Amino acid sequence: MKNKNLEVACFNLESAIIAQQNGADRIELCDNMMEGGTTPDIEIARKVRAELSIKMNVMIRPRGGDFVYNDIEFKQMKEGILQFKKINVDGFVFGILNKDNSFDRERNKELVNLANPIPCTFHRAFDVVSNVYESLELVIDSGFKTVLTSGQGINVMEGIEVLRCLVTKANGRIVVMPGGGLRSSNIKILNQKVNASFYHSSAIIGSGEIANGNEVEEIKRCLE
Repeated sequence: MKNKNLEVACFNLESAIIAQQNGADRIELCDNMMEGGTTPDIEIARKVRAELSIKMNVMIRPRGGDFVYNDIEFKQMKEGILQFKKINVDGFVFGILNKDNSFDRERNKELVNLANPIPCTFHRAFDVVSNVYESLELVIDSGFKTVLTSGQGINVMEGIEVLRCLVTKANGRIVVMPGGGLRSSNIKILNQKVNASFYHSSAIIGSGEIANGNEVEEIKRCLE
């Protein structure tokens, strides 16, 4: 039986503390929930790092919208990685596509190399790539350790069959981490069908941007 882990997407210090207190194994720190997550403020990240004993990954995304970045935005991403490396983050989360929504091998690889030895997650840009299984191979080949995806569905339940196939095809070469609408209400069936080792949720119930401690705890309980 695989060991089952939970990453909680956090948009503030309060959520990060709640995630840790209720059993999360790692957080993904971002800003701008309404934009789907962007690079957090370095000072907030510093405070979160000081409070946490669990692992902390950081989103590197200069803006919301698509995942095709110009030279200035790409430079911002590189600067962000170098800046966050100084505060001992445990991972980086990013993804760059070409204009035709294919995987941008050159730029992604450059960021992975820049982040080294800190591991990188290819984020939900993967949910709009043009060829999902071919792209998985490119993501692995570029040195990413994890891919965060809803299986190209609006949420994980819609993408459940693709997620199952991705885990099978990855065959331990990369962590396929389901995320997108993942909650305690669907984690059991998702885990049974997909059998991933890591799952991703914001654990936010209702409006607001604060993780719900009971939800974090319940997701973890369902994974035991």
